[in-house]
Amino acid sequence: MTTLQFVRANARWLAAGVLLTWSSSFGQTYFIALSAGHLRHTFGLSLTSWGLIYTCGTILSAALLIQTGSLADRLRIRTLALFVLVGFSVMCFAMATVTHWLLLIPIIFGLRFSGQGMMSHLALTAMARWYRAERGRALAVACLGFAVAEGMWPFAFVALASQFGWRQGWFVAALLLICLVLPLTLALLRQERTPQSFVTQEDGLGIGRRHWTRREALSHWLIWVLLPGILAPPFVITTVFFHQVHLVEIKGWTLATYVALYPAYSATTVISNLATGILIDRIGPARLLPFYLLPLAAGLGLMGSMDNFWLAPAALMLIGASQGCSQSMIGAIWPEYYGTRHLGAIRAMAVSAMVISTAVGPGLTAWLIDLGIGFETQCIWMSAYLVGASLLFLFVSQAAERMRTSA
Repeated sequence: MTTLQFVRANARWLAAGVLLTWSSSFGQTYFIALSAGHLRHTFGLSLTSWGLIYTCGTILSAALLIQTGSLADRLRIRTLALFVLVGFSVMCFAMATVTHWLLLIPIIFGLRFSGQGMMSHLALTAMARWYRAERGRALAVACLGFAVAEGMWPFAFVALASQFGWRQGWFVAALLLICLVLPLTLALLRQERTPQSFVTQEDGLGIGRRHWTRREALSHWLIWVLLPGILAPPFVITTVFFHQVHLVEIKGWTLATYVALYPAYSATTVISNLATGILIDRIGPARLLPFYLLPLAAGLGLMGSMDNFWLAPAALMLIGASQGCSQSMIGAIWPEYYGTRHLGAIRAMAVSAMVISTAVGPGLTAWLIDLGIGFETQCIWMSAYLVGASLLFLFVSQAAERMRTSA
């Protein structure tokens, strides 16, 4: 089956995945960070204070996600999406009407839990469970929602905020979620691809030809060697987007011209995402592990060392290449190694760790900036770390393959 035939045959479920990932954008760092300057000015917050608020809200969201993520193993995606979308729209409305800086902590918590946390978790868990032979392509198509949102919302929000105010942008987000995304999701998932959203004992087996529980996965060395590299992209990319206002200030650029480059970033993400999905179905995700961080390392090195605005597209496109690859590959690596029966619980743990990394990144880097360690210097440090993580992944992929073949 060609990719086009696959998409046509599964249009209903793939469209639901795209819709969920697209709508998660209102809880993603790059979207929330577009209001950072307005929030700091409105409430008189320093860069460190804003970073601390963001970190607290995000860590709380990760803690709740660990407890609730396993619901995707027991309940229909449609049912969970209904509750999450209602709560998500309430949080967007709360951001539009926030009147005190203390309220930002529960608001950030709600946005991060609903958006980056549960919306993404539901979409990618569904794709990984519903598909096996075409898992890579299913994940790649669903992840297109991330790229489309990243390409359209930064520029749209900046334009809307400049004309009507930043609060109006959050009103629009709340209305889209409750009036468009919610009814469409319920309609598309009226019938789920796997009727009970469950799998049999023989389907989607992991290493050792069995389904791993979360406790078993956590007690094995493999996941602890995987996580330092897997957590790097969300930490790094979140940090870059979180400090986009600060970045353009130290570079002497304007925010409007910088976010106008996001479509190039998104286009690269889409191309990389789709190509990775096809490769996953052909050679498996493990063989790609040692390579997907390298474009990100190159992009960060360029971002940290260049001053010319015309090199910014190249840096963003390199970052987008790794982002697109990771969206499909990380969604596929968990069922590849651990099976699908307890996928929701294992993914929830992994996603929570990723969310925590996105919480630590802004706060830590903001603190370092205030200490006098410039963001450009930090980009160089992060680039070096990614190269080291790629070397570690080379060992991990080979060791995991030996475990698989010896089982």
